[in-house]
Amino acid sequence: MDRTLVDAALAAAEQHGKDVAEVPLSAIAAAAGISRSTLLRRLGGSRARLDEAVREAGIDPGGRPPVRERAIAAAATLVARDGLGAVTLDAVAAAAHCSPTSLHAVFGGRDGLLAGVFDQYAPIVDLEALAADPPERIEDTVQAVYRALAEAFTREPRVLPAILGDLFSRPDGTAARMLKAGLPRMFGSLSTLFTAQIQAGRLRPLPVPLLIQLLFGPMAAHMLFRPVLLDALGDALPPVDEAARTFAEAFLRAAAP
Repeated sequence: MDRTLVDAALAAAEQHGKDVAEVPLSAIAAAAGISRSTLLRRLGGSRARLDEAVREAGIDPGGRPPVRERAIAAAATLVARDGLGAVTLDAVAAAAHCSPTSLHAVFGGRDGLLAGVFDQYAPIVDLEALAADPPERIEDTVQAVYRALAEAFTREPRVLPAILGDLFSRPDGTAARMLKAGLPRMFGSLSTLFTAQIQAGRLRPLPVPLLIQLLFGPMAAHMLFRPVLLDALGDALPPVDEAARTFAEAFLRAAAP
């Protein structure tokens, strides 16, 4: 098969952020500078020949995760290993086996990519699910929040600790922009949970931002320092579930009426 058609298919796949098998023939034809009908004629009426030619060129025409998934995974690995400063579109494109152009098409730029990483590795989605279907008991609500927080801190690669590390060293840097973009969703979910508990008389009517800090502070600090504490203290450090119960009891003693 004419190599120009293979090159056009690869170019269209990168431009659209999809595998070759998922790119419409019209887009491939446009990349080749011909009409769709001409492309079909040159393919013998079936794109199977094109997919096979792409495969013979050493590239899988389909079956890989979408560019978005590959890019978020690659960026997360870079964040955890080398810090936020290492996350450039060129570096992520190389690690995700795509092009910077496809990253621009999918995310709109570096900030959009980092927002996708934050959404996946911070407890945003878990807290939104909890707010949509909250437990009846305040004790269960607090425990569920702590479970979500613990899972976010221990999720590999360890993105959330790296983000906080960047925030502490550069309060006006990339991590600060990520948090400013993602925190409204987290606070919205927690505000929904806390407001209902305040109205039910299970929590004191403290300002919700302070209640959230009172809830998050001890558990977040514990999870941030836990790897070092484990090395230093070993079995003397309680398991995560036991630590969460202890912090939950302390929170309720401070915040319950």
